[in-house]
Amino acid sequence: MRKLNDKLLKWYIALRYRERGATAVEYALMVALIAVAIIATVILLGGQLKAVFERITGALADMPDVGA
Repeated sequence: MRKLNDKLLKWYIALRYRERGATAVEYALMVALIAVAIIATVILLGGQLKAVFERITGALADMPDVGA
């Protein structure tokens, strides 16, 4: 187990301190993290957002027609 940890640490350090720009793997990790954050936000706030939009829809339906 120690060898695996050492290899992972060396890989991470080599990846972190590379002087080149970000690689496709790093971009994929960022996209995955953003996707997880969006999904978590939707799951946590989904019910509240639905209630807000339903309240707005109800208020708009109750408005009188202004006509042209």
